[in-house]
Amino acid sequence: MSTAVQSQDPHPAVEPSYLVSKRGLMSWLVTVDHKRLGMMYLASVMFFFLIAGILAIALRTELFTPDQDFMSAQTYNQVFTLHGAIMVFLFIIPSVPAALGNFFLPLMLGAKDVAFPRLNLLSFYVYSVAAVFLIVAILTSGLDTGWTFYTPYSTSTGTAVITATAGVFIAGFSSILTGLNFVVTVHKMRAPGMNWNRMPLFVWAIYSTAVIQVLATPVLAITLLLLIIERSLGIGIFDPAMGGDPVLFQHFFWFYSHPAVYIMILPGFGIISEIITVHSRKHIFGYKAIALSSVAIAVISFVVWGHHLFVSGQSELAGVLFSFLTFAVGVPTAIKVFSWVATLYGGSIQYNTACWYGMAFLWTFTVGGLTGLPLSTLAIDVHLHDTYFVVAHFHYVMVGGTVVAFIGGLHHWWPKMTGRMFNETAGKIGCLLVFIGFNVTFMTQFFLGHQGMPRRYYAYLPEYQVMHQVSTIGSYILALGLLWTLIYLLHSLWKGEKAPSNPWGAVTLEWQTQSPPIEHNFHETPHVHGSPYDFPEIDKSAGALHH
Repeated sequence: MSTAVQSQDPHPAVEPSYLVSKRGLMSWLVTVDHKRLGMMYLASVMFFFLIAGILAIALRTELFTPDQDFMSAQTYNQVFTLHGAIMVFLFIIPSVPAALGNFFLPLMLGAKDVAFPRLNLLSFYVYSVAAVFLIVAILTSGLDTGWTFYTPYSTSTGTAVITATAGVFIAGFSSILTGLNFVVTVHKMRAPGMNWNRMPLFVWAIYSTAVIQVLATPVLAITLLLLIIERSLGIGIFDPAMGGDPVLFQHFFWFYSHPAVYIMILPGFGIISEIITVHSRKHIFGYKAIALSSVAIAVISFVVWGHHLFVSGQSELAGVLFSFLTFAVGVPTAIKVFSWVATLYGGSIQYNTACWYGMAFLWTFTVGGLTGLPLSTLAIDVHLHDTYFVVAHFHYVMVGGTVVAFIGGLHHWWPKMTGRMFNETAGKIGCLLVFIGFNVTFMTQFFLGHQGMPRRYYAYLPEYQVMHQVSTIGSYILALGLLWTLIYLLHSLWKGEKAPSNPWGAVTLEWQTQSPPIEHNFHETPHVHGSPYDFPEIDKSAGALHH
């Protein structure tokens, strides 16, 4: 069982929390406290989530009818490009690692901070500079290339491609710095007694993500730099008229961006592992299998990029190999899903808001994963490529996976982060709205894509109108659920009950500190004994027969 050896100070709780240990705006702007930086990242990514969400609602509203409603075709292209670019590069990629990872990785390891606190602060400001570049791109001539910046369009369009790609280029440095910090922290800052088999699964997931960030992000940086050079200097790297190859850009881009999909989803896997085991009051099933499958996903993610290019003219042998490898990446993912379900089986499940989001994730992410199989099949992908089926699959993984897990993690750790409890009834209403709205929005798009509706189209044939309208109504329900969630979480900061140190009865080290934690996390160095998921008194009564 993981325990923290607390100080002998008879009044340890008198020490102020990290929120009030230092006062004033400047104390936040120059902080090197990982918890404050995590909260600053959280506020930043939620702001960009709001912006990207508003753009998404604008897109769905425009698609309510087949004809032009309130935006031109050019405006539509810019809106869906900015929705994708902001959502991917400023929200989903940094959301869990930079916000929750920064806050909880040192706490879960029993450390006072990350290995390089000043580097952590630098990575936040690098992220902020990147955001400024993207905002400038929006406010000048916009961006209409799609979030993938595909050549040859990105080398010829008159919009702010260089400004936007420079922003993404700079954001990559933030990602690399954060990943490097996490790798060193996990290797060097673990509490006494915490070996690799005693690390929480969230730490395993963040560690695997950090390895991908460090190794894959430079490829994107080089690719975007080459694009900037071609646009500004006229050098033929991707332009066939000058001896370049536009498909080369796709290979470079997806060599990063497919591992980036796992940068987005792996931390979500870690959150779900924590939620499922804590709220089912049962030791996680298959700890080593889940931990090593995170590493396996990180490795395999580097060799599956070619499934984005099945119809690009690449060789048949390459197509077959990429198809096989794409099926292979489903194996470690399935190991996780089966382990989570086995953990729930026979557990003493607490049906609170965090658990509801965990259950929602199991449905939405599994749908996302399984719909990847037809897209991995060469013959079927020819029909489904560049249709709404791909849009639905991608959103079931990214929103149904990462975002649902992220919101679940917020509810799971909210008492520890803020020291306040939120209203459980309001939380369940919000989860229900998000789940219903999300499935109505994107399940419909599978049928649209199967019937041949291309993605990214501004106008469409009248026979697709009903399904587009259903999808748009679903997006309004989803937006309502997310807005409702934001309102009651913010309300809890002022009106919520004071949170105890360990409201869920969890065992990992972050729950052994006060809520919210003190500035240096622990009064004394914690010492770890046994598994982070030992619930012996509950296993005997609820899960021992099946575990």
